[in-house]
Amino acid sequence: MKAVQVTRFGDPSVLTLVDLPDPEPGPGQVAIDVTHAAVGLIDLHARQGLYKDREGLPQPPYVPGLEVAGTVRALGEGVSGFTVGEKVVALPGNGTGGYASVFISQQDRVISTEAYGIDPALAVAAVPNAIMAHIALTGAIHLAAGESVLVHGALGAFAATFPGIARQLGASRIVGTVRTARTGAAAATKLPYDAVVDSDDLPGALGQEKFDVIVDPVGGTLRTQSLDLLAPSGRLLLVGNASGDWEHTIPSNAMWYGNTVVAGFNAGGYIPAHPETIPPAARAALEAVAAGLIEPDIEILPFADAATAHEKLENHSVNGRVVLVP
Repeated sequence: MKAVQVTRFGDPSVLTLVDLPDPEPGPGQVAIDVTHAAVGLIDLHARQGLYKDREGLPQPPYVPGLEVAGTVRALGEGVSGFTVGEKVVALPGNGTGGYASVFISQQDRVISTEAYGIDPALAVAAVPNAIMAHIALTGAIHLAAGESVLVHGALGAFAATFPGIARQLGASRIVGTVRTARTGAAAATKLPYDAVVDSDDLPGALGQEKFDVIVDPVGGTLRTQSLDLLAPSGRLLLVGNASGDWEHTIPSNAMWYGNTVVAGFNAGGYIPAHPETIPPAARAALEAVAAGLIEPDIEILPFADAATAHEKLENHSVNGRVVLVP
């Protein structure tokens, strides 16, 4: 099979196109013929070596990639509910194997898209993240119908799925924030925001508006600013750290005084502990994508240009998602 391999920790040049033996599914596993593989920030962080000392995370040489779309190639022993040739997406697992023409996934992380008529590039770009957004909003933060939502980094890969899922859950108003350089793209977005404002102009860009729930995949000083943008008893949902500021902390006294709830959502830790959340979230995500509530911009590149894909994410020159094809 064709695959992109991280030969050592380092800059994007360590991504190398290689030929590897086709893997076979073991018990409880599904082999997928990959048509599209999504590129995510965690792929960059792993390649850079940020997680090199964490137990269980990949060490070179390895094939990066968490999310794929394609068709069922073969079923391992004990697997039922799928047929060879069926269109599917795979949810993130151990963070490896996606940039390859054949991918092995555990059965419980494979979602059929066959009945929804979703283009596979859109499926891989939106469905896995939409599933995680639904689980985060219903499980970690308990969004209620009629509440207002603010989403930072509004066009980012994960953030872009929150407005559609929040709309599906009955949110009354959904506002996004973007950096100044992305305000033009935000004006043209198809994502269901009521408004998108420049994060550099906060809090003034929002007037006196406050929000019941704020979704923050950015981190850094924007995270602290968010505390002042919460309505009474509001909730701040932490879903990433795209800023790269790993030393930032939140003032606990401000949280106490404002009756604020701060909840972290890390899919890699939450979903294995709550596998029962996947089926309802998958149904909701597929319905939201099929209904046009989640339409991120998508740029498609061949496996051979994986380094370019990583450079684009590192340079923050991507609005939406980059997807690789074999």
